[in-house]
Amino acid sequence: MFKFFCILFISGCLISSCGNNNAPDVSDLKIDLNVKRFEQDLFSADTNNILAAADQLQAKYKGFGENFFIRILNADPTWQGDTLKNYINGFVSAYRPVFDSSQKLFNDFDPYFSEIKKGLQYVHHYFPTYKLPANVITYIGPFDGYGDLLDDNAIVVGLHHHLGENFSAYKTSLVQETYPDYISRRFTPEYISINAMKNIYQDMFPETNNTYSLVEQMVEQGKMVFALEKLLPGKEKYLLIGYTEKQLKDAYDRENVIWDFFLQNNLLQNTDYNLVKNYIGDSPKTQELGEAAPGNIGTFSGLQIVKKYMADHKEVSLQQLLKLPPGKIYAEAKYKP
Repeated sequence: MFKFFCILFISGCLISSCGNNNAPDVSDLKIDLNVKRFEQDLFSADTNNILAAADQLQAKYKGFGENFFIRILNADPTWQGDTLKNYINGFVSAYRPVFDSSQKLFNDFDPYFSEIKKGLQYVHHYFPTYKLPANVITYIGPFDGYGDLLDDNAIVVGLHHHLGENFSAYKTSLVQETYPDYISRRFTPEYISINAMKNIYQDMFPETNNTYSLVEQMVEQGKMVFALEKLLPGKEKYLLIGYTEKQLKDAYDRENVIWDFFLQNNLLQNTDYNLVKNYIGDSPKTQELGEAAPGNIGTFSGLQIVKKYMADHKEVSLQQLLKLPPGKIYAEAKYKP
């Protein structure tokens, strides 16, 4: 079954990553990982015998195949007559141009596969007891549905959510209703490995406490981004937090202003869900801080708190950090930009 997660995101080497000389060497860690192209098998199937082809795909892609047709495509296997056949063929026909575009962009999937594999090597280094997935499965699904997922034994990549922020279909009302521009701008190839590692992280450290205060939620989000920096040390930092490069530069330039905003408005200990999501959820901007301030600004401050804590507690391992209560991290970091 799927483990569903919400992936739905200073210039030069100071802010954007120019490699990480402190990253451990994981090149000798053996990772058994295969890539499987579900979308190629589906779109090359004989449409005259699509139901037989669907059965074959479900047998070939154990677990994911059934989930694709039932949960992603919303095809009901109990439909009678030609209903199921026409439904699946209708999707294949409608999304044929999307498939063609994806194959031009991802005909060679090796660079993205290599990034995921390297990320899993870092996962194994930092979390040696975690059971790594054995496969990477690519697929094409409905635009307004799921994207990147974690199956029981596979990292699942929805290529339809990585065709580039200017892909024409992302601008249609159907997609905009579910994924407006501030989300679909991250529908790029660069986010394939990021989403994969984020799903792995959320599998290891699922969100369990919805009663956390805003600052605790900020620290929890900061912990995840800090972990992503360790698992993907070659990735630009602004991508890992889900900002544009300029947004992250501006956040660092106004770091004290952002923190003063939370302090002066007595927001840090607030537990109201609607308020909390304003500062750690996806949104086009943080209006109180100006038109240019990105949404999810609380994650930026949370990351700085985590970094301050780790700078003062060099003996704490990544695994230990991620298990610490966020309130403890905040209290001991004594963060004052």
